[in-house]
Amino acid sequence: MAMYKQAIWFDIGGKMNIYEKLLKAQVELKAPKGQYNSFGKYKYRSCEDILEALKPVLDKLKLTLFIKDDVIEVNTRNYVKATIVLVNIEKPDEIIETSALAREEETKKGMDGSQITGTSSSYARKYALNGLFMIDDTKDNDNSSTKIERANRAEAERQEEKQKVQEFLNSRAGMIERLSEYVTGKNLENTLKHFGVEAFWQMTDEQLKEACQKIFKK
Repeated sequence: MAMYKQAIWFDIGGKMNIYEKLLKAQVELKAPKGQYNSFGKYKYRSCEDILEALKPVLDKLKLTLFIKDDVIEVNTRNYVKATIVLVNIEKPDEIIETSALAREEETKKGMDGSQITGTSSSYARKYALNGLFMIDDTKDNDNSSTKIERANRAEAERQEEKQKVQEFLNSRAGMIERLSEYVTGKNLENTLKHFGVEAFWQMTDEQLKEACQKIFKK
């Protein structure tokens, strides 16, 4: 009978919340620099390059995103504001929203108004994606040592951010937040009964660790 009760309150499925999924997406996303500027002699990635590389990562993690543009005026100049909404498909009420601005050029040789706005939109979307998924957008020149140094620095920054997120998830506040979000209904009742408490905040650190290990085990 005891084993049956444990099976009930452990039956959460180990689903990640949106912040855990975002962290994995940031680590796994490899967006190649598929464009080349012959004048400046450097490689760079476009918004389209990022989105194409992102699609399989989003599919794997059961995430989706929506992008919208708004034209706003700041000090008499027009800016395109790109807003990205990241949604956890497994729990659609979990979203992360971010935005970025790109200023429209008043005139640009060889472009009409719609083309100028379209270019600004692409830049704004790229900036928003870079910020959300921690994409290093420095330009790659022909100096291989510079590229290696930059890659090492970017990897170190990713690892540092990953460590910070993991430290929070392993903290008392982080464990209580995760359990409060994912353990509901009968599972919540059985979990609290198992530990002899009425709320997660009444559990000891060891009890919180035990619950998280069982519920969120991979």
